[in-house]
Amino acid sequence: MSKSIRLSEEAYNRLVAHKEDDESFSDVVLPLAVERSLFELAGVLSDEQADAFEDAIEERRFRRHDDLEGVAKEIQES
Repeated sequence: MSKSIRLSEEAYNRLVAHKEDDESFSDVVLPLAVERSLFELAGVLSDEQADAFEDAIEERRFRRHDDLEGVAKEIQES
C-alpha cells in the first residue's frame, strides 16, 4: 500500500539528492524517520565539540537563571 504526501520543492530536492538510482523514496525516508536512542549519538561529537556544546549549555543556564531572578525581583517589588 502506498500513500501520497506533499513536499515543498526544497524538501523534494533534498530527498532526490540523497536518493540513489536503485532506491525508492521510501528507502531514503525510512532511515531518516527512525527513532534513535541517545546511546547511538555517543561519539558523534569530538571532545572539543562536546566541550563547546557543554559550555554553551552552561552559559544559557546562567543567563536563564539571571533572567528568572530579575523577573522574581520585579514581582516582589510590585
